[in-house]
Amino acid sequence: MRLMFQDEARFGRINEPKRCWAPPGIRPDTPYQVVRESTYVYAAVSPHDGTVDSLILPETNAAAMEIFVKEVARRHSDEFILMVLDSAGWHIAKQLPLPDNMQLVFLPPYSPQLNPAEHLWDEIREKWFLNKAFHDLDAVETLLVNALRSLENDKCRVQNITGFNWIININLNAT
Repeated sequence: MRLMFQDEARFGRINEPKRCWAPPGIRPDTPYQVVRESTYVYAAVSPHDGTVDSLILPETNAAAMEIFVKEVARRHSDEFILMVLDSAGWHIAKQLPLPDNMQLVFLPPYSPQLNPAEHLWDEIREKWFLNKAFHDLDAVETLLVNALRSLENDKCRVQNITGFNWIININLNAT
């Protein structure tokens, strides 16, 4: 059995300048643009072993979710997948067929802090998308592919990002 946490995030050409380093007395020059083009990343993560499965899709709906769950089930065809996710409309759609080796478990409403997959988006935005402007949506998708590939190939890093290890360490240190 494989426990996975699923989420999706929007990445696009709208950016918001963030704090960054610059020498004293020099104001950093960061690009800023408001272009309403975006794409979506679907990801499922197994925090216990750092496995990440992801797909970049053009929209979020039941059809895209079906493509994603079929792909995850195919990648782990020899395991039963217990996938934990939020209750977004396309997750609970009546027409969402599930593969035989998958069952969905829904998080309580308004509780993104319980989903370790949320931390993937923070990592990608901080490490790859910080203060960048993109010429077109293909450039966004190219950078996303590089970021996701990097995370998929670094299981230890993913475990550290998504494993909530700091909670265990705090509890162990408190006793």
